[in-house]
Amino acid sequence: MAWQVEKISQTGARPVIMKNFLYSKAPAIGALFVFLSSLSIGLQAQTVQSSMVDDTPEVAAIREVLVNTQNGIVIQSVVPSPVEGLYEVRIQNGPAIYASADAQFFIPGDLYQATQNGLVNLGESRRNEMRLERLAAIDEADMIIFPAEGEEKAVLTVFTDVDCQYCRQLHSEMPEINEYGITIRYLAFPRSGLDQVTYPKMVSTWCAEQRNVIFTTAIRGAQIAPNDCDNPVAEQYQMGREFGVTGTPTLVFEDGSMVPGYIPVDDLAAFLLGDQ
Repeated sequence: MAWQVEKISQTGARPVIMKNFLYSKAPAIGALFVFLSSLSIGLQAQTVQSSMVDDTPEVAAIREVLVNTQNGIVIQSVVPSPVEGLYEVRIQNGPAIYASADAQFFIPGDLYQATQNGLVNLGESRRNEMRLERLAAIDEADMIIFPAEGEEKAVLTVFTDVDCQYCRQLHSEMPEINEYGITIRYLAFPRSGLDQVTYPKMVSTWCAEQRNVIFTTAIRGAQIAPNDCDNPVAEQYQMGREFGVTGTPTLVFEDGSMVPGYIPVDDLAAFLLGDQ
């Protein structure tokens, strides 16, 4: 996937009623307002995925609506948002949802705040923090690292796939990347999943004694010896999915922000290093 700059559509969507708006194919950019005016809420006991000990009546009502209408939803928390009367629902493997205090209006998507410097995406800021926390918990021994030459000026974490064309292009520029003082930390993300041909290659790579050498060999398309061990490939793949990774390479910067796609080395260095 090549690097692209996307333009945000300013066209809003009409209000619609959906049985399951979390997994609909509605546009991902632009506000989608969902009016739940005719819900039949069951009163039977529900299995709730996060603690309800301190739930206020408003939070309890929001939970009840979502649990009864959104099959398989895993609610992590329901907390007041910066907007009075609006609650943020944080869910596992899905977009944030904003809910009115009376549990009648739901807005899936991100909340933006106007500042002197423009609009700030509060949802993405929270996701950046989450990514940094998750990445900090990974032992670097479970990554494949190509360190900077000389003084380290930046660290870039990359979800990669040894059968990915643009991952191959990125890796071919590793000497130049490292010369700029940039360290690359690879995490495994076999795009085809955990039961296809790429997954065993990545397991063999992560299990190799000389992982950097074997990774370079594999990503160039050459054959590598099969290998197996206790490895982090599946765990890293799952983490990537939770981060929202859908293709490779996907770059995670030191502030937790994430950009999909290949970026040419000189552009990458300019973005990471600025005037350094």
